[in-house]
Amino acid sequence: MRTFKMGGVHPADKKISKDAAIEKLPIPKTVYISMGQHLGAPAEPCVAPGDKVKVGQLIANATGFVSAPVHSSVSGTVKSIEMVKDLAGKPGKAVVIDVEGDEWVETIDRSETVVKEITLDKKQIVERIKECGVVGLGGATFPTNVKLSPPPTATPTCVIINGAECEPYLTSDYRVMIEKPDQLLIGGTILMKALGVDKCYIGIEENKPEAIKLLTEKAKEYPGVEVVKLKKKYPQGGEKQLIDAVIGKKVPSMGLPVDTGAVVQNVGTAFAVYEAVQKNKPLFEGIMTVTGDCSKQQRNFVHRVGTPLSFIMEYCGGVPEDAAKIISGGPMMGKAIVNIDAPTLKGTSSILYLTEAQTKRKPESNCIRCGKCVGACPMGLEPYLLNKLGRNNMFDELEAHKVYDCIECGCCSFSCPAYIPLLDTIRQSKAAVMKIMKSRPKK
Repeated sequence: MRTFKMGGVHPADKKISKDAAIEKLPIPKTVYISMGQHLGAPAEPCVAPGDKVKVGQLIANATGFVSAPVHSSVSGTVKSIEMVKDLAGKPGKAVVIDVEGDEWVETIDRSETVVKEITLDKKQIVERIKECGVVGLGGATFPTNVKLSPPPTATPTCVIINGAECEPYLTSDYRVMIEKPDQLLIGGTILMKALGVDKCYIGIEENKPEAIKLLTEKAKEYPGVEVVKLKKKYPQGGEKQLIDAVIGKKVPSMGLPVDTGAVVQNVGTAFAVYEAVQKNKPLFEGIMTVTGDCSKQQRNFVHRVGTPLSFIMEYCGGVPEDAAKIISGGPMMGKAIVNIDAPTLKGTSSILYLTEAQTKRKPESNCIRCGKCVGACPMGLEPYLLNKLGRNNMFDELEAHKVYDCIECGCCSFSCPAYIPLLDTIRQSKAAVMKIMKSRPKK
């Protein structure tokens, strides 16, 4: 079994929702579709209050190279364009739509038929993906068409589909692998054609034996596709760690993953690519997990983008009584939900309920210089040193010690026996150093 060579930790799986088949979440009465669905420049609305829209209709245009269009997830009337608070309570522009029925644009193929033949050429595939607003669904929501248009200096040699899903609790990618294997494999084949490569690896951790067995058998029908069994280790879902694990190459400091020849796409992204290219379906739905040890219900849903989180919570029986914190994402890299009325986004992966015992931090003590944080860091950094430099605002030294290479995985804090919140300090320091670096005149 393969894995990445440097660092990593082994948090408990907690895949307690893995047997919950994907359900269709009911459509709320009103959706709030954010213009900031992706990394990069927010989209700009091209509809106005009073306009009638259908499911899949374009409602906002991309505003730059690193941007993505946004489509309506419902049919109805545009109520307003206003500032809506996200899960952190930060306001952003959104198109608010009152739902009326469920009428889809006629160009979307809604049949359950699996379409294997790929009729579009390389250029048409990338353009279709762009038009359909497909973004990375592994966390960063980077526009997929941009990733499929590498710089001239880079030469892609393979696609790697990220099926690691190494964060505890999350199971939506697993359910896609189990329930939509052919669509996923066709998506991988489409990505190969878009990049002009003949090899696609699907990396899956050993704690998903059913997915490994199913996709290994199915992959025999798809030339160039190979399933790679990976050792269970966090953060194997990180691009740099996955590339190291699957093809044994390291992404250079400040470099791009494609510098190794690999282009990484998430399982959910590959499925969205299939739907865009083969079904002409824009990305207006997402698949998410609702879970937690204190949650009476363990479920995986297809949700319409813009659905209030509070609507989903209520549909699942409300917030559990002993839930002390609600997380969007996994417990290692997810974000605390401050505003439960925030709408879902394309990349919303979960609602995770944690108890007080799971969230309460133990008192911080002095660093005992054990080096566990250094051993756990998958980027080969020295977290104890970065923490010390950060607390003293020593930005030149932080840059010299490559704080910008931190992927904010939290392995250092997880492994620290002194319970020092290393990641908190390092994350703030990294942001400050990156700001300084970007402010410098370009040579």
